[in-house]
Amino acid sequence: MRMSSPVSYDLQGQGGGVYIDETIGVVNGNWRWIQVITDTVLNDVTCSNIDDFALINTKTIPAGIGIGGKFSSIDLASGSIIAYYA
Repeated sequence: MRMSSPVSYDLQGQGGGVYIDETIGVVNGNWRWIQVITDTVLNDVTCSNIDDFALINTKTIPAGIGIGGKFSSIDLASGSIIAYYA
């Protein structure tokens, strides 16, 4: 019998997540995946394993896009996402 790895479990969303939109402000946590629900502009996101991730700020990310990484702080200028826990 083959068992799912913890990483696979998290990427499937089974570890849970949090809904974030621009009205919430800065949210701190430990996330592995960001799923964009509506067209979104990031205000400030801390990502420890993607070089120059800050360059994505102020760019519109279309609904339906998913971004994997190690995220610890999320603030949106507009739009909405679900951030899945690591």
